Amino acid sequence: MQRIYRIFWIWGLLFPAFTAAAPAELGAVSYASADRLVFNLSGPVRHHAFVLKSPSRLVVDFTGAKMAQAINQPPAEHPLFAGARSAMRAGGDLRVVVELKADADAKVAAQGNALQIELAAKPLPAAGEPVAAAPGKTVAVAAAPAQPAPEKSPKRSEAAIKPVALKTANKAKGRSIVVAIDAGHGGKDVGAQGPNGTQEKDVVFAIAKNLENLVNAQPGMKAVMIRNGDYFVKLNERRQIARSAKADLFVSIHADAFSDSQAHGASVYTLATKGASSAGAGWLAASENAVDGSGGGEDRDETLASVLMDLSSKAAKEASQNVGNKVLRSVKGVGHLHRSAVQKAGFVVLKSQEIPSILVETAFISNPEEERRLTSRAYQYKMAAAVFNGIVGHFKQYAPADTLMAQLNRSAKAPRMVALNKVPDERPLPAAAKPRSAPNALLADNDAVPAEANSPVASASAATQHVINRGETLSGIAQQYGVSMRALRLANSMNDGNVRVGQVLQIPHDS
Repeated sequence: MQRIYRIFWIWGLLFPAFTAAAPAELGAVSYASADRLVFNLSGPVRHHAFVLKSPSRLVVDFTGAKMAQAINQPPAEHPLFAGARSAMRAGGDLRVVVELKADADAKVAAQGNALQIELAAKPLPAAGEPVAAAPGKTVAVAAAPAQPAPEKSPKRSEAAIKPVALKTANKAKGRSIVVAIDAGHGGKDVGAQGPNGTQEKDVVFAIAKNLENLVNAQPGMKAVMIRNGDYFVKLNERRQIARSAKADLFVSIHADAFSDSQAHGASVYTLATKGASSAGAGWLAASENAVDGSGGGEDRDETLASVLMDLSSKAAKEASQNVGNKVLRSVKGVGHLHRSAVQKAGFVVLKSQEIPSILVETAFISNPEEERRLTSRAYQYKMAAAVFNGIVGHFKQYAPADTLMAQLNRSAKAPRMVALNKVPDERPLPAAAKPRSAPNALLADNDAVPAEANSPVASASAATQHVINRGETLSGIAQQYGVSMRALRLANSMNDGNVRVGQVLQIPHDS
């Protein structure tokens, strides 16, 4: 008998060796701002990033990964990124090359399954100034003392005292306010589902991306996405990402759900330390916290740390309440409110008490009418704009003293609110406007490109067809093409919202 147990024990040790994990896949690349891009991966993966010159480019190698789709391109008008391409290397690793419009230094940070890279463009050296650098290192060059200009060459001397980068540096005094934007759920955690199959993770991500664009377009503000794709991030990790980014505000975007399909309206929540403000608030927090077992499941050390943080975070609580009030008043202009006052509940994701934090329930996805609104581009933008206006209203009053916005407020150049009636076009994007794959001729660094590396099934990029990739959902595809789920199901004779990898969907032109 002991021999049999020993055999099973040995088999248990060896079994993991026979279970090969699926390789991580690289999805869409997010060119989030003027100096930052994010690689969205389906799972953890080892990586190596470096920059090259002549021509300037960023190279990232992902060990054992592969492309989930053809790599998307940066906007043509992007100030730093010129193009992107990918290839599988001989050892089975994925290499991505991003063409740069200027030499830059790279700083890499992992956020869950996403890899974020910030690039600092190098200013051009003054005329005649020698620059030497070891490969992969940044060299800070001190300006030489001013010398009298030779009388015979006044034009050369004049050109040498006009550094473009210096002018920009003089304008921007003070740091940017960092807003951490948390699109709820993601990946295996779809969140709540509407009567027509709309998944919460898709609609709240669309709203969060709208909010990100508004924040990044505001001088003196910078957005950090907690997740930048369809992948799962644990609740405690979401707080840690915000801390690592030194966020001034944490905003979590969700869609509410309840057993009564008549429940409707938006709500705003802050953290409750003594108990929920209503039975509904307590129920909602418990359901959200249960996603990764965080509800009441913290160990003693974390609980003690939370209590100590509560005792020293009065200012953060007051700021959370203030921004919550402003966001709630702004959201009222978009539609109904479920509660007319900011609610309090014990959301784990809000427990970064050194950071002012709010959670916005944008609508009830369990209500058929509000589910329809949540899939509308117009509503997604309006909700994002309303949240943004509330955030701006808060920082017009309480901008940290060391920020650019505080200086703008003092100089009567306070940021302006966004008009809620200026919404993006509801129609699907034309085929020409969709991301294009880079031609194989653009690949460099001695990487041969397999014919299929940048060539997905032809119908996947056509205007009227879409091939289902791993991790995609019907509601997400409806979002992508700006059509309703009902129209998609009718066009494809579908009885439900289930899709399978490789399935070809017909995309109707009219929603």
